Amino acid sequence: MNSETKTCQNCKNQFTIEPEDFNFYQKIQVPPPTWCPECRLIRRLAWRNESTFYKRKCDAPGHSEETISMFSKDKPFIVYDQKFWWSDQLDKGAVSQDYDFSRTFFEQFRKLMQKAPLPALSTNYSTIINSDYSNWAGDLKNCYLVVDADFTQDSAYGSGWVYCKDCIDNDFIRQCELCYFGFDLEKCYRTFYSVSCKDCNEVYFSKDCIGCSNCFGCVNLRNKKYFIFNQPFSKEEYGKELKRFNLNSYAGIMEARKRAAELWMKYPKKNYRGTHNVNAQGDYVYHSKNVRYGFLITDVEDSKFIALTHSKPTKDCYDYTDWGDNAHLIYDAIAVGLGATNIKFSHLIFNDVRDIEYSYFCSRSSNLFGCVGLTDKHYCILNKQYTKDDYFMLREKIIKHMDEMPFIDKGDRTYRYGEYFPQEISPFAYNETVVQEYFPLTKEGVKTHEFSWKDAEERNYQITKHPIDLADCIDEATDDILKDIIGCEHKGDCNEKCTVAFRIIPQELQFYKRMNLPIPRLCPNCRHYERLKHRNPLRLWHRKCTCAGEKSENGVYANTIKHFHGLEHCPNEFETSYAPERQEIVYCEQCYQAEVV
Repeated sequence: MNSETKTCQNCKNQFTIEPEDFNFYQKIQVPPPTWCPECRLIRRLAWRNESTFYKRKCDAPGHSEETISMFSKDKPFIVYDQKFWWSDQLDKGAVSQDYDFSRTFFEQFRKLMQKAPLPALSTNYSTIINSDYSNWAGDLKNCYLVVDADFTQDSAYGSGWVYCKDCIDNDFIRQCELCYFGFDLEKCYRTFYSVSCKDCNEVYFSKDCIGCSNCFGCVNLRNKKYFIFNQPFSKEEYGKELKRFNLNSYAGIMEARKRAAELWMKYPKKNYRGTHNVNAQGDYVYHSKNVRYGFLITDVEDSKFIALTHSKPTKDCYDYTDWGDNAHLIYDAIAVGLGATNIKFSHLIFNDVRDIEYSYFCSRSSNLFGCVGLTDKHYCILNKQYTKDDYFMLREKIIKHMDEMPFIDKGDRTYRYGEYFPQEISPFAYNETVVQEYFPLTKEGVKTHEFSWKDAEERNYQITKHPIDLADCIDEATDDILKDIIGCEHKGDCNEKCTVAFRIIPQELQFYKRMNLPIPRLCPNCRHYERLKHRNPLRLWHRKCTCAGEKSENGVYANTIKHFHGLEHCPNEFETSYAPERQEIVYCEQCYQAEVV
């Protein structure tokens, strides 16, 4: 089968379907996509609200108390608190409907979503201890505003955490302890304001370092001790020099961050972040094999267009976003995992599930089509129970009906069988979800695409302390700061879901004092977006290595040893998440390893 070029019905750009793609679509019996890979990813992410929280009344019978929810109270859904939704008191199959061939499938699915009770949050409720403001998480203890996380305790503010302890303000970290304001850290201890570091201890303002300790403002180091801005010091000199930076003051921190960022730009970057891979293409790819267009993934094999998966092998998946954990044959789905097989066009499907299509928040089930909130169910369509034979017969009729009577959204985009849920029927507005982090749009931009937008709810905060009035040094801060409502420096004038004001919680203040770190000036959301600036887009460009022989192409970096290509320009080409117009020095893996190992 030959490759085929198509025009995306969303962005109108051309994209190519390769022979390997056709083979996969044929194997799982779906038609080829009509949206390009990036637009398909955007469409899925627009269904995932991780960190926009609300308080609303629990709709369960006999309950009137407020619960923390990812659904705002103006949403037309029936929302139960976590405890009741997961309890045996709720018959999750009580709400069902017959299929109506006079209406489109997606209209009927939206109606079911509005009738079937939904859990307030997406957590493994039984393993969440004293961590109410958390979402998309499991096995948390004493955590606050930690999302997309597992096996974490005594921590606050961040996303993408696994097996972490006593950390504040981090994103995409694994097996870390006492870390602050980091992005992409693995097995790090007491590592601060650092990016893409592994096995590091007592490291500050450093990037792309492995096995380092007592390093400050460094880049591309391996197994080094007592380095400052990539220059070696004795242990005694290092301690004396470090005191000059006044790291307990906000002014000192900001100056050190500035100097470190300037140094980072003078050293080469590898064309992708990742280790222990075979035939892998993407960024932040770890322990994976035969992967194309993979981003922020671990333990993935034979897959394409895949992002944010971790935990145990994930195999034979396309257009799959988030989770993993023994997932197999997943297509155009998000938040699917824990022994999932043959799941298509679905969201939040988990725990020994198989053969499920167009369903939302179902577990321990199989052979579902268009279902919402089911557990331990089989052969159901729109939550209605059928015999095995009747199920398969009706399923075929519905697929034919979806092709003959497609759903057409406000943007004149057509949805037949083989397309993921329209954003138009998502439970969330575009800017409530993580799609705003990866593909940010203004309110006007969202409306241009005919997506939905939600204005921030008015809070009427009475700010008691402005950022300029905060103590510069942490030893000047008293416990009275816990009573203050602090104004965010951005004042809501950014596109980063700024909360305008914020408070310092007790465990956070204790952390700052223990680590000798100053009080932040930005709200947690704006701090989160600051860290996300270190993450490249989920997109690849074809580029050439910028190693020009003895130096980088721009002449900024001088190579330390002779490379395999001698004085000639490196001939290697690659796919990279560094866009061509960016200023970073981007080397192929061979040239990069020659400089850092």
